[in-house]
Amino acid sequence: MRSSRRSVVDPFIVMDVMEAARAAEAAGRHIIHMEVGQPGTPAPAGAREALAGALDTDPLGYTVGLGRPDLRERIARLYGEWYGVKLDPGRVIVTAGSSGAFLLAFTALFDAGERVGLGLPGYPSYTQILKALSLEPVGIETAPENRFQPVPADLAGRDLQGLIVASPANPSGTMLGRRALGDLIEAASAAGTAFISDEIYHGIQYGERAVSALEISDECYVINSFSKYFSMTGWRVGWMVVPEDHVRLIERLAQNMFICAPHASQVVALAAMECGPELEANLAVYCENRRLMLEGLPQAGFTRIAPPDGAFYIYADVSEYTDDSRAFAAEILEEAGVAVTPGLDFDAARGHHTLRFSYARSSEDIREGLARLTRFMAARRR
Repeated sequence: MRSSRRSVVDPFIVMDVMEAARAAEAAGRHIIHMEVGQPGTPAPAGAREALAGALDTDPLGYTVGLGRPDLRERIARLYGEWYGVKLDPGRVIVTAGSSGAFLLAFTALFDAGERVGLGLPGYPSYTQILKALSLEPVGIETAPENRFQPVPADLAGRDLQGLIVASPANPSGTMLGRRALGDLIEAASAAGTAFISDEIYHGIQYGERAVSALEISDECYVINSFSKYFSMTGWRVGWMVVPEDHVRLIERLAQNMFICAPHASQVVALAAMECGPELEANLAVYCENRRLMLEGLPQAGFTRIAPPDGAFYIYADVSEYTDDSRAFAAEILEEAGVAVTPGLDFDAARGHHTLRFSYARSSEDIREGLARLTRFMAARRR
């Protein structure tokens, strides 16, 4: 059967690694998962209890396309609590995960053939979603001295209709301060470039808090998700905040593309926002895991790393060991029983020499994974 040129996108390599790890587990092996950015914890207990109650009293049919009003109002309040921003709930759209928000944002903002900039290394699905929508992703090779984040000078002469920036970033975990983020937003605005701020790792930070683009400008799209801080990856529910004059535009698209985000997931999301102590306990685990990784990876032999500001990843330069990160990751899985992600997922040109280690799981898993990596590297050096 025929297929479209738009459907020819690259695989999401981390999902291939995840499948290889699953196959190894099905064959009886015990695998430590450092490949996927997925919390090892479930949705908060109070959120799961709220859904159990709703199952007995609510048919959980369609919601309106923009999402449950009470959830939109609660999300708007979050911006006051976290950032001191007074946000109109009418600008909040509940989406089928951040992935659904990217589809809506890219469709709403850009016409086929237009150019959208994204920092490299960066989240690979930006590129593939843009390609599938007949848009042109423009990779911006960011520099280590800029902490793998784009800077205004990177936009010069590129003729971009859009720019998407993540802070904290995946895979590096680096964040943009208020001034750096503001400079990027200003440079994009001056060039007539739509600015999209990916904030799905907000809430997971280890020093200074993350800055929202909404603290700086209302003329941007902000995308967030319940997957990471709220520990709800499989529930597939997120949100976006858009300028007031784009709400109806997004609503029409959302009605036709998705009808609505899953109702059951919206119930869980609303309740999860009241589960602060459990969520902060999860954050304490990530803090401890970060400490373990920053101590244990160099002891294993992975010395070219930098402390992440947020998220739960460490991006390592492994050029002293390989020029084929995919083969190296496969070797680590086979020999050590630890699943890690090759850097090719995040930077096709330079990712041959990098690996991403996720520390989103339990501290017990992280300790065991580091012990296995240490033994593997010692044996490899021999």
